[in-house]
Amino acid sequence: MSITVVGSVAYDSIETPSGRRERCLGGAATYFALAASFFCDVRVIAVVGEDFGPEQETVFERHHIDTRGIERAAGKSFFWEGSYLENLNEAKTRNTELNVFATFEPKIPEAYRDSEFLFLANIDPVLQRRVREAMPQVKLVAGDTMNYWINDYRPALLEVLKGLDILLINDAETRVLGENQNLVKAAKAVMSMGPRILVAKHGEYGATLFHSQRNGAMGERTFRAPALPLEEVVDPTGAGDSFAGGFFGYLAAQKELTPGVFRRAMFYGSVMGSFAVERFGTERLEQLTRAEIDERFVRFRELTHLD
Repeated sequence: MSITVVGSVAYDSIETPSGRRERCLGGAATYFALAASFFCDVRVIAVVGEDFGPEQETVFERHHIDTRGIERAAGKSFFWEGSYLENLNEAKTRNTELNVFATFEPKIPEAYRDSEFLFLANIDPVLQRRVREAMPQVKLVAGDTMNYWINDYRPALLEVLKGLDILLINDAETRVLGENQNLVKAAKAVMSMGPRILVAKHGEYGATLFHSQRNGAMGERTFRAPALPLEEVVDPTGAGDSFAGGFFGYLAAQKELTPGVFRRAMFYGSVMGSFAVERFGTERLEQLTRAEIDERFVRFRELTHLD
C-alpha cells in the first residue's frame, strides 16, 4: 500500500528551552512522510528551492520515500522561524518566508496515480481540493488544516471537507471549526461537514478519535489515546504531523480497517509524535528504528491497561 502526501518541505529555525537550531529540515509533508515510512510506501508532492541539497535529499532516500513529486524551483525553499521559550505547547512565530511555496501548484506524477491513500497536509484548501479532485480513485483520504484557513478561508475549506474521510486537527481548531466550546458537540458538527472520522489532538495529553455513523450515534465509537509522559521535550514542532504519519501510515498497512485497527492507529500516532519531540527537527525520526517503535507501542498499551 502507498500513501501520497501533499504539503510543505521546508527549513525551520527553532528555539526552545533546550537550545536553538538554524535551518533544520522541516515541513508538514516531511514529518508526515518520515513517520509514515515505517509502515508503508510514501510518495511526496511538494516544492523546494535551489537551497535544497543532497544532504536533505538523502534523508528521504534513506527512508525509501518517493520524491519524484517534489518540484525543484528557482529561488529559496519555504522557511519558518519559531520559538517555544514562553510555552512548549504553542509556537510563537518570528518569521515566515513562503519563497517558492508562494506559487506552489501541485503536480501529480503519473506514477502516483495508483496510490490508495491520500493525505492533504496543512496547506491552502484550494490546493488541497485540486489534488483531491485529481485523485478520485483513492481508497481513503485524510487531511489537516489550521485556524488561519478555518477563519479566513472557510468556504474553500468546507469544500475540501466534503471530500475527506478523516480530519486530523487539534482540539482548539475543532472548537473553532465546529463553532462550539463543547468538544463533543464541536466534533459532531465537524463530522457533519464531510469527514466520518475526526481525530482531535490534545498535545501532551493525547488525542481523541470521534467516529460518526451517519445516524447521529457515535458514543461507542469515541476513543481516547494517551500521550506518553516524557522527561524532556526538546522540540514540539513536528509532533502533530508525525502523529498523522504514524496514524495514517499504520492504517495504510492494514488489510482491513476495523474499529480495533483505528484504535491501534491512534497509539502508533502517539508513538511517532512522542519520538519526534525528543530531538530538534527531524533528527529523532531520521535515526529511529522499527524495533524502537514497537517497543514504545507496548509501553503505551501498558499505560492504558488495567490488567
